[in-house]
Amino acid sequence: MFDLWLAPSAALLLGYLLGSIPFGLLLAKAVGAGDLRKIGSGNIGATNVLRTGRKGIAAATLILDVAKGAVAVLVGGMLAREGALLAGAGAFFGHCYPVWLRFNGGKGVATYLGIALALHWPCGLVYAGVWLAAFATLRYSSVGGMLAAISAPVSAAAFGRFDLVPLFLGLTIVLLWKHRGNIMRLLTGTEPRVGNSH
Repeated sequence: MFDLWLAPSAALLLGYLLGSIPFGLLLAKAVGAGDLRKIGSGNIGATNVLRTGRKGIAAATLILDVAKGAVAVLVGGMLAREGALLAGAGAFFGHCYPVWLRFNGGKGVATYLGIALALHWPCGLVYAGVWLAAFATLRYSSVGGMLAAISAPVSAAAFGRFDLVPLFLGLTIVLLWKHRGNIMRLLTGTEPRVGNSH
């Protein structure tokens, strides 16, 4: 009985710890760009890092946030049969609600991408394509991220990966909740486009 829950629990915890690493915050501080929580939107993700003017650091944050989601899934899958799903969920919640930052983390868009790519790369490619297309067209980072998240459970179902639909639905709901402030600003016409001042 102990072994039945030990490996899944380890996968979930490992995923959470990986996901909770605030790469944007750490990189911004390392290059002297200040505390991201006091800049722009206060978010710790790549979009807010970009507001510091450090494009290279923003790109590194994006890559690392994607990578931690993917690594969590791959390592979790080695620990238990259901470990990949549990570690992916853990990584997402770790990013959004890191214990080190009093559970006030990022919005999960990049980490979600890494999770989707590692669990089923075609879904990940759809996610990335929707994100990039919406961003390139509208220049709203929030809209791109939300549409990408909505596409994940839809594409999983379309590809016949119904085992992934419940996880993706859950992550999408949390991601949309994390974007509730952006949704209100979009409705009032005050949401900043990328490239504009906050």
